[in-house]
Amino acid sequence: MDQTAGSAAPAPPVPPACAAYDGDTSCIGAARRFATAYLHHAHTHYKTPLTDRAVQMAQLVISELVTNVCRHAPGPLRLDLRRHPDSLEITVWDSVPAVPTVRGPDPSRIGQHGLEIVVAVCERYDVQPVPGGKRTTAVLALGHP
Repeated sequence: MDQTAGSAAPAPPVPPACAAYDGDTSCIGAARRFATAYLHHAHTHYKTPLTDRAVQMAQLVISELVTNVCRHAPGPLRLDLRRHPDSLEITVWDSVPAVPTVRGPDPSRIGQHGLEIVVAVCERYDVQPVPGGKRTTAVLALGHP
């Protein structure tokens, strides 16, 4: 295929990444660090846009999703990350099929605001029962610098 003068070849897609954890609370910080490294790798090697805010929002969403697994679905979990041109798809797999309830805003409620936050900051949030547990997916818009 001929390319016209001045046109740039499209950037190659960023490969997805996954990490497995045993489900104890130390995996919350480990999952945040894994996501940060993944985003920085995508930025450095695939020239994807990245802002400090995007990293912070990804860390927040991952913290909330992984914390829910640690509290309500003890056992192993897997974190999958997939960088799209303008978003980060975050998928957490766990071994309990029960689908969590997203509560509505209630400033008088103490705690249980994690999924409320995820839904508020993500473009999409979805939970699907799968054989052996459930798959929770959140898509976070990353924007451009």
